[in-house]
Amino acid sequence: MVPHLSAPSDAAVVEHLRIKVPVEARAIWLEAEQGSWEPWLAQQDGFLGRDLLWDATTEEGTLLIRWESRAQWKAIPQGDVNKVQDQFERLAREGTGLASGNPFPLVFEGELLPQ
Repeated sequence: MVPHLSAPSDAAVVEHLRIKVPVEARAIWLEAEQGSWEPWLAQQDGFLGRDLLWDATTEEGTLLIRWESRAQWKAIPQGDVNKVQDQFERLAREGTGLASGNPFPLVFEGELLPQ
């Protein structure tokens, strides 16, 4: 068994998220990302970039968000993250026509250590 290892606070880290993205809503997901997370992340201290990937078999989006250090990533106030998430969900609902909730729910959340 491999022990659980977390990144030292000064080490680079990749935030790893998977969300449910049905095939018919893929373009809406990308538009909501561009209108919320993309510009906000670009302004965050320590943000290095991100990759948005989509798996047609599972109909899931994978987000790999690269941070200069775990400390910089975790220093972002949760309230700020919640505001951007609310904006993302609002844009996603507008695009999908849903009246409430998150059209693209989180399936997995974790972090990866560059080797």
